[in-house]
Amino acid sequence: MHADSQTDLFAGDGGVVMLADGACVLRGFATQASAALLDAIDTVTTIAPWRHMVVPGGRRMSVAMSNAGALGWNSDARGYRYATLDPLSEAPWPPMPAAFTQLARDAAARAGFAGFEPDACLINRYAPGARLSLHQDRDERDFSQPIVSVSLGLPAVFLFGGPKRADPTQAVPLQHGDVVVWGGPSRLRFHGVRPLADGEHPATGRCRINLTLRRAG
Repeated sequence: MHADSQTDLFAGDGGVVMLADGACVLRGFATQASAALLDAIDTVTTIAPWRHMVVPGGRRMSVAMSNAGALGWNSDARGYRYATLDPLSEAPWPPMPAAFTQLARDAAARAGFAGFEPDACLINRYAPGARLSLHQDRDERDFSQPIVSVSLGLPAVFLFGGPKRADPTQAVPLQHGDVVVWGGPSRLRFHGVRPLADGEHPATGRCRINLTLRRAG
C-alpha cells in the first residue's frame, strides 16, 4: 500500500502547482491547443492504431497505446525499449505532429526546462477502469531532459511518488488541458494513474487521452 497525500489545488502562482523540486502541474496549459492536439492524435492513430501492449511478465496493459516521433516506446515479452519501427506494421512511427512539439517546448520552458526538443511521444488512451501502475520513466538515454505529460478528456488522478516505489505518493487531480512536467531532481520519481472513473467528456467521449513527450534518443 502506498500512502497518498492530497495536493493543494490552489497552490502556486499563475496556474502552476508545485509538486516537488523540478516537478509541477501547469493548470489548463494545453486547453487552447487541445483541438489541434486531438486532430493530430486522430492522424497518428490512423497510421499506428491503438494497441494494448504486453508487459514482460505477460500481463496485457489496460491502457491502449500508440506512438509518434522518431522513436516509439514498446513493451513485450522481451522487455521495455524504444524502437524506430512500429512492430505491428514494421514501418516508421508517424512523424511528431508540430502541435505536439510546440506544446512540449512551451510547457517545458514554463516549468524551467528551456530548450526541450522531444523525439518521442507515447500516446495513452484510458477507458473507464484503466490504470497505470507506479513506475519510473527510465528507458530514455538522457535523464537531464524532462518529461512533459498532457491530459485530455476525462479527469484523472495522477499519483506522484518518490525515488523509491514504496515512497508516499501525492494524489493529484488532473483536468482536460492540464500539463505535468517533471525533471531535474524529480526526473526518476515513481508515478502512475488511478483507475479512471466513468464519465463523458465533450472532447473525447468516454475516455482520457494522455500525451507523454520525452527526449528518448
